[in-house]
Amino acid sequence: MRIHKGDTAQVMVGKDAGKSGKIIRVYPEDNKVLLENLNLYKKHRRPRQQGQKGEIIMVARPLPAGNIRLFCKNCGRPARVGCRMEGGRKIRYCKKCKTAI
Repeated sequence: MRIHKGDTAQVMVGKDAGKSGKIIRVYPEDNKVLLENLNLYKKHRRPRQQGQKGEIIMVARPLPAGNIRLFCKNCGRPARVGCRMEGGRKIRYCKKCKTAI
């Protein structure tokens, strides 16, 4: 996967299409990513102690990696990502403006 934790990505498909956020976690075995404050769903939580009330909380769920694109800071828009070797290191770059991400 060419997506890493800490990158900024934009959702292209689904209920949060057009929104962008920071990648919190990457699941390469499932080809999914978890974005901060995106793809939120309600979860009903049971009371933890006696006398406490149950509650409804919002939980972020992972998105398929194919539904997001990395955000290029140079172009200012979502971009396809390529890899190339520079000085013995593999570097990710924006396919539109050719700058390193």
